[in-house]
Amino acid sequence: MNPSLLQTPIDYLKGIGPNRAEILRKEIGVHTYGDLLNFFPNRYLDKTRFYKIAQLEKNTSEVQIVGKIVHLRTVEQKKGKRLVADFVDDTGKMELVWFRGQKWIRENLKLNTPYVIFGKTSWFNGLFSMPHPEMELVEEYKKNLRTAMQPVYPSTERLGKAGVTNRVISRCVQQLFLESGNKFVDPLPENLLEELHLLPKAEALFNAHFPRSQELLAKAQFRLKFEELFYIQLQLLIKNMIRKQKIRGFPFEEVGSHFTEFYENHLPFELTNAQKRVIKEIRQDLGSGAQMNRLLQGDVGSGKTIVALMSILLALDNGFQACLMAPTEILSIQHFNGILDLVTDLGIKVRLLTGSTKTSERREIHEALENGELHLLIGTHALLEEKVKFHNLGLAIIDEQHRFGVAQRARLWKKNHLPPHVLVMTATPIPRTLAMSLYGDLDISVIDELPPGRKEIKTVHRYDSNRLKVFAFIRDEIRKGRQIYIVYPLIQESETMDYKDLMDGYESIAREFSMPEFQISILHGQMKPADKDYEMDRFVKGETQIMVATTVIEVGVNVPNASVMIIESAERFGLSQLHQLRGRVGRGAEQSFCILMTGHKLSNDSKTRLETMVRTADGFEIAEVDLKLRGPGDLMGTQQSGVLNLKIADIVKDNDILKSARHYALQLLKEDPKLELEKNKVVKYTYSQLVKEKNIWNYIS
Repeated sequence: MNPSLLQTPIDYLKGIGPNRAEILRKEIGVHTYGDLLNFFPNRYLDKTRFYKIAQLEKNTSEVQIVGKIVHLRTVEQKKGKRLVADFVDDTGKMELVWFRGQKWIRENLKLNTPYVIFGKTSWFNGLFSMPHPEMELVEEYKKNLRTAMQPVYPSTERLGKAGVTNRVISRCVQQLFLESGNKFVDPLPENLLEELHLLPKAEALFNAHFPRSQELLAKAQFRLKFEELFYIQLQLLIKNMIRKQKIRGFPFEEVGSHFTEFYENHLPFELTNAQKRVIKEIRQDLGSGAQMNRLLQGDVGSGKTIVALMSILLALDNGFQACLMAPTEILSIQHFNGILDLVTDLGIKVRLLTGSTKTSERREIHEALENGELHLLIGTHALLEEKVKFHNLGLAIIDEQHRFGVAQRARLWKKNHLPPHVLVMTATPIPRTLAMSLYGDLDISVIDELPPGRKEIKTVHRYDSNRLKVFAFIRDEIRKGRQIYIVYPLIQESETMDYKDLMDGYESIAREFSMPEFQISILHGQMKPADKDYEMDRFVKGETQIMVATTVIEVGVNVPNASVMIIESAERFGLSQLHQLRGRVGRGAEQSFCILMTGHKLSNDSKTRLETMVRTADGFEIAEVDLKLRGPGDLMGTQQSGVLNLKIADIVKDNDILKSARHYALQLLKEDPKLELEKNKVVKYTYSQLVKEKNIWNYIS
């Protein structure tokens, strides 16, 4: 079939016309023949059986009957009128009822002519009735493209009001198959079709709309899902390949004195196998001559910072500077202090640059940065300012990368004549399936084991009615010399409500744990930065035993002596947020605890979240459950959910197909990176069309 037919505006399809075309465009994004072809049913009605009126049961199931209309009448009711038809077959009589569109129906119905009717029945006044049935003359029914399983398409209220019913859409799709002769170019190569026993494209499309059997429907859906995911993965892999070929990077060929001295004499603990593997992956990237663009995922406490530091040492060994950017001042100060402790004896110059840095200090930093005296700059968004110029920036590390926009990250690229190598780190585990789709063009490293000797945090769920026991537990822990976090939820729509929740909580805690025996810090978003730092500092130094806070403490702060995390109204938090908060404790050698406090009324989703938290500490497992509960769009935030606007595949349910699609896309590109082989001609053509459209991939940068 001529591919340009699929670009034909939907207005030209028989049975549509300009008015229907306009509403199809606005309501469901169907602009062309191709859009309609890829507008798939979301369920199917099994019309394998015809009922007799005498066989009907008093339930509201959907049934199909053959019979004739023998009489039509209009019945007055409190508001308006209804049109009623007596419908009979050889076993009995029932009523068909219409509350709308009566004039058109009266003019078009044929009496004493066989019809196939379909709809939900109800039992009323000793008779079965069927409101607004689907109807078709038996002679038309026999002529039409038909299968036993009837498609039901997604709809909207406006579509229904405009008369674009399921039946209308179904007929339009039938018309499209008739006009095209069901001949479609197959975008998958023959060897792949054979190896995976996939249905040809034309057969898959037809059976996705009008399945001849349940088995064919399953095969059709698998085939179309595979194709959709295969081309997404192909696009991401090619993008990665092109970037590595086109964007040259500084080759870090030396593993010099900084790296070896630190590894042999200053490393505070034995690296885990996962950390060693990731450092090896980064070393290979840095030595390749191509620019590195790597995502480093690791759960809270898995040791990402030490991996980042060893990457920085490789940059310094090769005569380059490095920078580390964090989303908050607290986190950047923590990175600065932690790294400074580790490199003091190596003669490495490290400075901190944040919004609070004094002007005189800034001048010193700018000067030392430009003349090359300063080796490593750590800071917040302040690093992105125009005034911050490096002598020779070779490596940029971004922590909690989802907190920074694409444009902000791009500004780091311009800090040298060749873009520096980029390592983005996140402690928010991204499910592997989602990472493959959202970050498939980045190389991904995962630290999937915690350092030895870390005790797993004991997590329990307690109801508000157990509060006195929880208070007694807090007292015991404080007597042992430990510190406690108590976190209240943050609901963006209502800062006043957050504040009230927090202050109510603070007052009840202050009554229970009164001065001078106990000291309490408080931290929330409405405080001035200097006040936040003061309160945090008191807690870090151990001057206060309890920190009452909103989620501002979610990222970064490291207080090894804090061993208890109490999360109030835990049902109001998302899973990944609960996991991040739990990661604030368990940083010292003592046993740590996380207590999830809730009321008794819990939704099913809340119960699932709480049960998951109690059962596992594996961030990736938690992320998978979160993805199933919330869906990919919610999980990644709106700016990145565009890629998941899939036509038929579901990134959660179809993750096995996704993995398979990536495997075969990778295999094809290894054998034929430029898509030059004759057998991949169709892949090259389809890929070029998709790149031209840029419909679901233009979000990736």
